[in-house]
Amino acid sequence: MNKTDINWLSQFAQAWLDRVAQGRLPHAVLLTGPVGVGKRAAASWIASQRLGTGSSGKLPSYPVPPLQHADLRWIAPPEDKETIGVGQIRDLVAEFSLTSYEGGSKVAIIEPANAMTTNAANSLLKTLEEPSGDALLILIADRTGRLPATIFSRCQRIEIATPTEAEGLAWLDQLQPGAPWAEALRLGGNAPIAAISALDQLDTHATMARDFADIAGGRATALAVAARWSRIETPFVLDWLARQIQQAILTVSAGRQHSAAAAINESVLDSMDRRNLFCYLDTINRLRGQPIGTYNVHLTLESLLIDWADSLEHCDQNPYQSTMQQLEKR
Repeated sequence: MNKTDINWLSQFAQAWLDRVAQGRLPHAVLLTGPVGVGKRAAASWIASQRLGTGSSGKLPSYPVPPLQHADLRWIAPPEDKETIGVGQIRDLVAEFSLTSYEGGSKVAIIEPANAMTTNAANSLLKTLEEPSGDALLILIADRTGRLPATIFSRCQRIEIATPTEAEGLAWLDQLQPGAPWAEALRLGGNAPIAAISALDQLDTHATMARDFADIAGGRATALAVAARWSRIETPFVLDWLARQIQQAILTVSAGRQHSAAAAINESVLDSMDRRNLFCYLDTINRLRGQPIGTYNVHLTLESLLIDWADSLEHCDQNPYQSTMQQLEKR
């Protein structure tokens, strides 16, 4: 795939270059925003600018170009784990205390920062408070709720927002003209890079939408659907559920016609206490913030879908007891 500039990041890029020109660069930045808006591309672009690799253009680009430099460290969970461990951060801190290999800046990218364990986050605090030399830490977080306040408060936050639907569709059509991008973009939460993956999952989306509607209509059991959904990647399932409930809340709040792409129709919403949608979304978002492996996926999906089959009527009385018990075990 040819490299394509991410044009909705132009304001971000100009703001960063202005900071460089004015000598107002922070020692730690936190890039936040929805999945698929270009945070990793932005981080790579900042690193390239700081290290002077000569490979960065005027804008961050997609696919994210491979960036290799002696003074760059990219920290992520190991392939066999869901978290960033304390050992990884201690190694980074020790590395940052050394002189630059090429006599310039040192840069580290930590992503997702919310995957750091508590001990790992604590090990990073001293470096955030007292950075070594000309070092720059770039943290990437899709969901800041799981990020310790002590980390959050010590970084300069840069929010990467989603572009307009028209901007997203125009950009996507450059990649693959004529593809059903409108539906993929809705599935991707209006984030164009997320829509690229969603394009291959449209059939899965359609099947899940039918399942969700069938549960509400009594045409399918929560147990049967949970068994099917547990074979799908858990982050995809939880993200999909969150988007459906978010769309439902927007519909209820704004009183506008519900999206044709959603799996919840007005008659279903009319059958439940709509305030419980917020309770349901809160539970889903808490699960999205948990590392996979800290709860039983199959049982958790059963719990969520049983509550949906019951029109969320027990949400405010005993919300998702089995799900919450799983969370409290962490």
